[in-house]
Amino acid sequence: MIKDLLESKKCFKLVCGAGHEDALEVERLVYLYAKAGCRFFDLNASPEIVLAAKRALKSAGVEDACLCVSVGIKGDPHISKAVIDYEKCIGCSQCDEICPQGAIRYHKVKSKRCIGCGRCAKICPKGAISYVSEPKELCEVLPPLIDLGIDCIELHAMNGDFEEIKRNWDYIRNNFGGMLSICTSRGNLSDCGLVDLVKGLIADIEPYRVIVQADGFPMSGGEDDYKTTLQAVATAEIIQNAKLQVYIMLSGGTNSKTAELAQMCGINYNGIAIGSFARKIVKDFVGAEKIDLSSKSFETALNTARQLVKTV
Repeated sequence: MIKDLLESKKCFKLVCGAGHEDALEVERLVYLYAKAGCRFFDLNASPEIVLAAKRALKSAGVEDACLCVSVGIKGDPHISKAVIDYEKCIGCSQCDEICPQGAIRYHKVKSKRCIGCGRCAKICPKGAISYVSEPKELCEVLPPLIDLGIDCIELHAMNGDFEEIKRNWDYIRNNFGGMLSICTSRGNLSDCGLVDLVKGLIADIEPYRVIVQADGFPMSGGEDDYKTTLQAVATAEIIQNAKLQVYIMLSGGTNSKTAELAQMCGINYNGIAIGSFARKIVKDFVGAEKIDLSSKSFETALNTARQLVKTV
């Protein structure tokens, strides 16, 4: 089923957030985007979140959607959480205001909502915010999720430690029969280093069992312009030029301009994963205290989501 989506070259993947553990919000996001036509959802790797997504799909009457869980390794920003040093904090509230997830309120971090985007640390005038990541062993995390029924597992290969990446990758491929995905970016790697990393991971795997999610600038898709999505397109081009037998998905700074720019640049992509921007444009509906599916606000949010899905 995932292969059909990818081979259509019109695959839209909603990224709920690898670190997003707010089950109610995830359930609302999945419901809304499923009704809008999305059939591929990227989720935090916990039974609570997978079950929330399944409830949403059932409520939306969607039976042909695919679920992916994302796992990371130590140092991966996608699974990092903000921590405030209160000896340095001056209570200026700049972190509260800039957080796209509403994960900081009154200088307190709501860990379940934090996705590790880094915006709060960058704006803090006193350097009072840092990040911690505490990844669990995949042998603890994945078996119950596989039992629940998932279609894809994505490994965020971001920290540059190839041995650790390979150890986790080998566990996934040896214990899961579905689609595999590598989410990686240039980061501290050269273009050649990025390609070598991917080649090393897919060396003895059958063709087109792997998605390479080319993460241009992780979690940077808050704006809707060409510049924001430029690095996603550039990273995808590096993978495309390597002529690997993988599916290519753009991510990291993706928005409604991504498909247009990718097509202008001759990128033969299979799909686009959109997270920050997709969540931002329906934030008012998803974050409402109560929702009314017959309301004008739901209709507006649904139309907004549909327009984004159609851009892919």
